[in-house]
Amino acid sequence: MIQSIAMNKNIIYGAALSILVAAGTGCSKDFLEQENQNELSGASFWKTKEQALQAITATYAALQAADGSKWTWFEETYVASEYKTDEMINNKAEGYGKRLQTFTYSTDESSFTNLWHMCFAGINRANQCIENIPNVSSNAQTGLSDEEKASLIAEAKFLRAHFYLLLQSYFTNIPLITATVKNNAEYYPAPATEADIWAQIEADLKDGVAHLPEEYLSPEELGRVTRYTAQAYLGKTYLFQEKFTEASAAFQEVISSGKYHLLPKYEDNFNGLSENGPESLFEIQFSADRTNDNDERTPMAWEVSSYALNGWELFYPSDWLATELKTDKRTDGGYSDRVYGTMFFDDPLSVAPVVDQPDVYRTYAEVKDDLNHPVFFKKYTTPTDLADNHNYTGININLMRYADVLLMQAESLNESGLTEDALALVNEVRERSKAAPLGQMSKDALRLQIRHHERPCELAMEYSIRWSDLYRWSRGKVAPEKIKAVMTGHQQEFANNFIDGKHDIYPVPLSEISKNPNSRQAQNW
Repeated sequence: MIQSIAMNKNIIYGAALSILVAAGTGCSKDFLEQENQNELSGASFWKTKEQALQAITATYAALQAADGSKWTWFEETYVASEYKTDEMINNKAEGYGKRLQTFTYSTDESSFTNLWHMCFAGINRANQCIENIPNVSSNAQTGLSDEEKASLIAEAKFLRAHFYLLLQSYFTNIPLITATVKNNAEYYPAPATEADIWAQIEADLKDGVAHLPEEYLSPEELGRVTRYTAQAYLGKTYLFQEKFTEASAAFQEVISSGKYHLLPKYEDNFNGLSENGPESLFEIQFSADRTNDNDERTPMAWEVSSYALNGWELFYPSDWLATELKTDKRTDGGYSDRVYGTMFFDDPLSVAPVVDQPDVYRTYAEVKDDLNHPVFFKKYTTPTDLADNHNYTGININLMRYADVLLMQAESLNESGLTEDALALVNEVRERSKAAPLGQMSKDALRLQIRHHERPCELAMEYSIRWSDLYRWSRGKVAPEKIKAVMTGHQQEFANNFIDGKHDIYPVPLSEISKNPNSRQAQNW
C-alpha cells in the first residue's frame, strides 16, 4: 500500500477540498446541482475499504512533504531539521540552508515554513481519517469490519502523534487541531499549551498500542506502523518529558517482543538492502516508481555525495563529528564499522559509491585529488532502486531504528539509576559495529557518552534526531545543557551567532502569523 503513495494521495486532496468548500458556503444543494459522478467529493469518497486505505496512504504521503515533492522534502524539510545541529556544516558554494547554518534566519525562511506545513498537512489528513473512517460501509466485500476501522483509526492517530512530536522539537506556540474545520472561526486556532500537546500525543500513541497489529503479513503492507512502532514512539514521548520509568517500560515492550534486532551489517540500514527489515520501526517510503505521473524518488544520494562521485555535496560532517567518529575504535585500534558506514574520509579502507553508477565504488585515494572537502557523509549514497533515467533513488529514509530504541532505553535506565543495565545496551549497539566494549562507568559519565558519542556516532545525519536530542537536553531538568554551550564546545561554525532562548526553536512562520489573527509569535522573535 505504502509504495503507491504518490498515485493515491491526490484522491484525499479532492475529498478535503469539497469538505472545506461545503463548510465555507452554508448553501444547500438544489435540484440543479448534480454531483459529477466522474469526480470524488467528500460525500462520495468515504464509502469503501479501498477509499479508506487511500486516505491513510495520503496521510503517510505527508511524510514526503506537504506537496509530495522530492525537492521540498530534502531541500526544505530535511534542511530545516538538520542544518542547525552540531553534526554538519553546509557547502558554502551552495545556497541551501545558509541562514540556518549561520543562525541569521528570519520568520519568513522557506525551509522551516515547509516543515510546519508538512506537519499540519499530515495532521489534517489524519483528522479526516479519524472522523470519516467510522462511516465507511461495513459490507463484507467492499467495506471495513469494526476491527479494521479501529486499526485504521489508530494508524491515523499514530501519524498525527508523529507530526506533533516533530513540531514539539522545532516550534512553540503550536495549535492543537484534532478535528477538521466545521466553521469559519475554526480556520484560526490559537496556540495550545505544551502540556496539552504532550497529553494528546500520549493518548494517540496509546490508542495505537491498543489497536494496531503486531505485524503485517502481506509484503505490500510492509512499512505501515505496528503496535510496536506506537510503543517505541510512546517511549520516546515519555523520554522527551523525562518520564524515565514510563519510557523504560514502553521501550522494554519493544525489546522483549522479539520482533526486532540489529542488522549484522551497519551499512545495510542505508543502502536500500534491508528496507522495512528487522531493525526498522518506521521509515519514509520511497519506491522510485515513475509510472502514471508518479515521482517516488529522493535526491538524497546526490545531495550527500561529492562532486568527484557525481554528487552535489550540499553538506559535510562537522569537524567535531568527524573527529568524534574517529575515536570509535575496535579492540585492535581500527575504526568501527559505523565510522566507515557514516563517512567517506582519508583512510585506506574508506570507499564510497559513484552515485549514478550501480556497483561502482571508489576508494578515497582514487578521488582524493578531485575533492573540494576532506570528509563527506556516506549514508544513503548507494544508487539502489535507481530510476530509469539514472537520476535519484528509491531508498527509504529511516525515522526510527531499533538501535535508536536501545540507546533511548539505555538513557532511560541510566537516569533511573540502572547504569549497569544501560551500559549493556550501549555495548550491544557498539558490538554490532565491532566497536570496543565500554568498561564500567559512572552514571554521569555514561550520560555524556550517550549524548555526545553513542547517539551522534550511531545516528549521525538521520532525520530530525540530533536536533531533537539537543533541544530536549537543553530544556530538561536532568543535567541540562544549553545548546550554545554545546555548539561552542564542539567548535561549531557560527556558534557565536546562536542566541539561547531564540535559536532553540524556529519562529512561527510569517505566513501563519499573517493569516491567523489568533496565532502568537515565539518569544524573542
